[in-house]
Amino acid sequence: MIWLTWRQHRKQALFTAIALLLISAALVPTGLQMHNFFDSSGLAACRSALGSADLIPATTHQCGSVQQQFTNRFGTLPVVAVLLLLLPLLVGLFFGAPLVSREVEQGTHRLVWTQGVSRSHWALVKFGLIGAVGLVVATGYALLVSWWIEPLAITGPGRFAYGYFDVQGIAPIGYTLFALALGIFAGSVWHKVLPAMAATLGGYALVRVLIEVVLRPHYATAKVLTYAVDSPVLVNRLSGSWVYSEGVRTAADKLILRDGQIGCQATPAPGAGPDDLCVTAGRGAYNFLTYQPASRFWEFQSIETGIFLALTAALLYFTIRRLRRVA
Repeated sequence: MIWLTWRQHRKQALFTAIALLLISAALVPTGLQMHNFFDSSGLAACRSALGSADLIPATTHQCGSVQQQFTNRFGTLPVVAVLLLLLPLLVGLFFGAPLVSREVEQGTHRLVWTQGVSRSHWALVKFGLIGAVGLVVATGYALLVSWWIEPLAITGPGRFAYGYFDVQGIAPIGYTLFALALGIFAGSVWHKVLPAMAATLGGYALVRVLIEVVLRPHYATAKVLTYAVDSPVLVNRLSGSWVYSEGVRTAADKLILRDGQIGCQATPAPGAGPDDLCVTAGRGAYNFLTYQPASRFWEFQSIETGIFLALTAALLYFTIRRLRRVA
């Protein structure tokens, strides 16, 4: 069975190896450039000095000029991160979906399952070997992309941001194994390759969007930070926290500014008019911030990966049950 599995999937393995080499050839040089500039420009030292505190003194330099230089030079690379989101799906489409559907569509399953190889044994070997390949590919991909995107995440929206969270850490491993299991399951339902691939594409997109938009924000209770508008502090925008909402409220809890913060002097500036937000806010007004701290990144990664691994196990279980009913 191992030899047969290799014979059937050696072309896919070759194309995967070539694709990984091409991706590495693109990411390694640009990654080295970003990391070198990040360190040599002083941006790394400035970012380290800011730390992960939620609030910092208002006089603190937040790396504005050198960060702008980094953005000017590498600002187009986040588009590449969006393309990298598709890699786990490709494993499901080209390894998972044809695994069962191609055998049934071509009728070769009748020969395999009547030559002393039980369906359970066939599934164990096939799913095990392909899953092991998927695990190795996903791990290498996750390590490479996590290293490559680190400067972009630190100087940009942070590791929690949509599109950044999904290509770092251990989550890509969960996505890849889920896409693979979804493709295998789809092939056991639709016994032709193209319909199985279409079902894999639609199912993967639906589940990813639901979990990312609906479930992920609720993995942990968000923190709420408040501080007076005349406090000598401001929010650390480079802490890497995931901000849900922010704004300014009066002492009576009336919202007067959404998606922003203000800093006011204890005594209003001379000539400040009624349209001045500091005048409108009045005494006792405060800034608020609802967010997930950057320190919860790995907690969120573990939860999301666990969800996708559970879905993977469920899909493989139902696939094996369905194989018993294939004529």
